[in-house]
Parts: sequence; structure tokens; C-alpha cells
Amino acid sequence: MALSPEDQRYLLTLARQTITRALEGQDPPEVDLNTVSEALRRPGASFVTLTIGGELRGCIGSIEPRRPLVLDVQENAIAAAFHDPRFPPLNRRELDRTHIEISVLTVPQPLEYDGPADLLGKLRPGVDGVIIERGWHRATFLPQVWEKLPDPHEFMAHLCLKAGLSADDYRRPGLRVYTYQVEMFEEEPAK
Repeated sequence: MALSPEDQRYLLTLARQTITRALEGQDPPEVDLNTVSEALRRPGASFVTLTIGGELRGCIGSIEPRRPLVLDVQENAIAAAFHDPRFPPLNRRELDRTHIEISVLTVPQPLEYDGPADLLGKLRPGVDGVIIERGWHRATFLPQVWEKLPDPHEFMAHLCLKAGLSADDYRRPGLRVYTYQVEMFEEEPAK
């Protein structure tokens, strides 16, 4: 179910307020679940992506819905700003230049496939987010990653590397693959 424009604006504002308050040493804004829409109260999975000048600055999220969507976005905003292991914590000087994007995920579905060619043929570039699992190794790419890696071979090779596997691991049997879609919305570009 698509979120209303009001819900989207609320989540973007909440994410920015949460990050701003954390930078000021304050607790996140209190969310009263009785005052938000039903869509925001329902369990949901989200990713919060931060960019500065079009370059990634942090991206953390949830794959499975475990808590109300509004609280998931709030937690992931903090995690993307301060706990993404690829980046140092966001600082005050960066805040005004930081652009926030939120992706709300559908429930991941297993993708049945017969060999690497079938796998690559079933992926829908620009539509599907992809999760891979082998043993303890797990990683995901949001559908937006297709913009930077439009070739399915390259997409899967990078996803395998992200999971700590070899780049060609998707060609070997036994890799579990799931797909999902997202509803993505973002802040207006700075004027």
C-alpha cells in the first residue's frame, strides 16, 4: 500500500529532526503511535539513505518488518547518520548539505531459479531489490543500485562482494536469492 504524501513528508521530517537532535546531544523526537496514520503504525521495513552532493554518505535499513514503520525509519535515520561502518559519523557541518531518501520495502519473496543464466534473466533491473544469502553471508542492494550497476552480471558480482563472497559466487549452486520492491521518496533538492 502506497503511503500518502502527508505520511511521506512526516517520515522525511522525522528523519531530519531525529538526526539534528542527535547532533545536538538530544533524544530523538517522541513519536506518539496514537497520532500517526495506520500505515505508519503497521510493521514496516525501511532504508534511510543519506547523500551529500550526490555521493553516498550513509545507508542503513531493515529487510524484514519488525516494528512500526515510523519507528523503523527513526532508528534507521540514526544508524545511517552515525553507525554506517563505511563512513565516519555525520557531523554538524555536513547536516545542511545532507539529502535524505527513504525506501519502504515490500516483504522479500524467494526467487526460484535454475542456474546463473536463469537467475540473471529473472532479475528486473531498476525494479527489484535483491537479497542474497549463503551460510552466514547476507547482503542486499536496493533497486536504486541498478542506476549505478545496470548490468545484471556486474550487479550480482558487486552484491556477492558486499556479502563477503567471491564476485562469481552467484554462479555456484546453493545461493538463496530474494527480491523485493520499494516505495522511494526523498527530500526536495536544496534551492
